[in-house]
Amino acid sequence: MRITLSTGHPAELVAPIGAPQGLVVVPDIMGLRPLFDDMVEQLARDTGWAVCAPDLYVGQQELDLEGRLAEAEHLDDAVVLGDLVAAADACGVEPVGCIGFCMGGMYTLKAVATGRFHRVVSFYGMITVPEAWRGAGQGEPLVAIRNGNAASAMAVVGTADSYTPPDEVARLRATGVTVVSYADADHGFVHDPDRPAHRRADAADAWTRTVDWLSERP
Repeated sequence: MRITLSTGHPAELVAPIGAPQGLVVVPDIMGLRPLFDDMVEQLARDTGWAVCAPDLYVGQQELDLEGRLAEAEHLDDAVVLGDLVAAADACGVEPVGCIGFCMGGMYTLKAVATGRFHRVVSFYGMITVPEAWRGAGQGEPLVAIRNGNAASAMAVVGTADSYTPPDEVARLRATGVTVVSYADADHGFVHDPDRPAHRRADAADAWTRTVDWLSERP
């Protein structure tokens, strides 16, 4: 169901009775939509966890991809990470993990610095902020990771993904983040079965690893 977070922003929440832990899901650049509503419901059903997904572009849901790319430089870490923390609180249980995809994966890496999440998984999140997205409110993921517990983070990447080039993946791994790499996988190969880049077997393996990672308690 749609809820309003303590920040005043919308989110999708499914909270089974007696959920043993929570999970925040950070959408890709196209934001909260049926794909992620369904993901929240499916994850809650499969794991029994309370699952909450906020939006990235609050009040701008009508933007197309070009509009979202143009507006990315105006996103503010304080606002986005504030919504992620509020979504964690909305789960109503502890501990709470966080996963995110593409741009959402970038913010998942940044969320390490909040200290709010016991474990996080970034799916092909940008390791450095793309040049066109660099604005006053955009901090660098690697800096955020160094300011938090890098060992709490896992990154899922594909070797054919231009958004996660090998040199940046090496820098990410050097911080202490666990990196799981899939040979020849391109950007977005896990979360949307309708994407040409989707790889069914790799996606299934990545989801299994993710649930196992998040199931480990502090």
